[in-house]
Amino acid sequence: MTTPRVDQYPADDGALESKAGAGTTEEGYERGLGSRQIQMIAIGGAIGVGLFMGAGANIAKAGPSIILMYALAGVVIFFIMRALGELLLYRPISGSFAEYAREFLGPFFGYVTGWTYWLNWVVTGMAELTAAAIYINFWFPQIPQWLSALVFLVVLFSVNLISVKIFGEVEFWFSMVKVTAIIGMIVIGLGVLTLGFSDAGDTASASNLWAHDGLFPKGIGSSLMTLQGVMFAYLAVELVGVTAGESENPEKTLPKAINTLPWRIIIFYVGALTVILAVVKWTEFSAGTSPFVYAFEKMGIPLAAGIVNFVVLTAALSSCNSGMYSTGRMLRGLAANKEAPAAFGKLNSRKTPAIGITVSVALMGVGVILNYFVPEKAFGYVTSVATAAGIWTWMMILASHIRYRKGVDEGRLRKSSFPAPGGSVCSWIALVFLIGVAVMIAIDPDARVSLYVGAIWGVGLAIGWQILKKRNPELAEKPEYASAAE
Repeated sequence: MTTPRVDQYPADDGALESKAGAGTTEEGYERGLGSRQIQMIAIGGAIGVGLFMGAGANIAKAGPSIILMYALAGVVIFFIMRALGELLLYRPISGSFAEYAREFLGPFFGYVTGWTYWLNWVVTGMAELTAAAIYINFWFPQIPQWLSALVFLVVLFSVNLISVKIFGEVEFWFSMVKVTAIIGMIVIGLGVLTLGFSDAGDTASASNLWAHDGLFPKGIGSSLMTLQGVMFAYLAVELVGVTAGESENPEKTLPKAINTLPWRIIIFYVGALTVILAVVKWTEFSAGTSPFVYAFEKMGIPLAAGIVNFVVLTAALSSCNSGMYSTGRMLRGLAANKEAPAAFGKLNSRKTPAIGITVSVALMGVGVILNYFVPEKAFGYVTSVATAAGIWTWMMILASHIRYRKGVDEGRLRKSSFPAPGGSVCSWIALVFLIGVAVMIAIDPDARVSLYVGAIWGVGLAIGWQILKKRNPELAEKPEYASAAE
């Protein structure tokens, strides 16, 4: 049987050597991401534009109950990440989601997952560029949105072409700014609540969480409908799986990064939103405005709103930076399995998949065009598509984990050193939850566009798969890995 393997890259121009050299993996990547960088990438993945900007629209729809929605979604995300963690320690590899889908669900699902995760980050990059441009308008309203988006696109593209170490270092400091700022915001908000200082001191009270038409002011149904927007906020937590092939010590760093996820969710989502909604009543927030920026404007603290705006700008650029990183790696994984042009499999002299990154960035440029023609709707359009693509990726992680655990129970596969608590039960719970979110997307007329895009995308992938199979019949064969139980 012909066995496609992830290390089958073109043997020229920076492609893989038969044996990895010092500091590189079998895939040819440089192990340039240290423990502190992996930790911050994991933390930064849990803090993005979905929280800083998207939360405004969600608060307007759900009121204080949005805190419960973020908490509920956070539990499901933890189930997903523990499932991914078990798979990563079973076989750590860059482009993990597609490879696990390929191994446990079949080649077609690996192909679809790889391309869909790539699409997820391309459109997420568009969303982050849009948000970054909006934040620049806070200081410089005369600068066109599309121009700011274009400048950021070019700068981050340059960072990603240099080396994975530079990417890791930039992402480390981006995440450090976000983490420090949110902790600072929580402390200041608690100070306003307890000491009553600032312009918001007279109205700030924990009673704001229930005093204005209750915890569910617009009904439980309206709150549940925000889950698709809430899930977008958690996109990128799975990025640690993409870094597996470039981590210095994945067996140590990946479990640590995943196990700290609940604390990140409690502090950065539940904690931050609870404080903000206690300081400022929920009725004052609206879509298109960062609740963090608005809250500090309301407090009247000098320069605070500008500082917070800088922080949320950093969050947007951080996520876009991560998107460029992951798209190049995912395209390279697809090229390795002959599911994308061979050129995407090449590394440049700095061990980065430059061609794949370049093509992805060029398509992210569509976001610049959207900001030119429909600046007021650009963010909503791309976030709904990104959420649908992200949900597919998460579902494939869960389905792969369920199949993996079955193989372990039957003695066909070796056990992972990082088993998920509850085995496959939690994966089933998370899978059902994600199906429910997909139904809500179908019901929401504003988000439904993502399903139309998804249907077109699915048809295109199905046609592409048939063409690929005719050219390479071996693609339809399920891979066999040495890591299976002997």
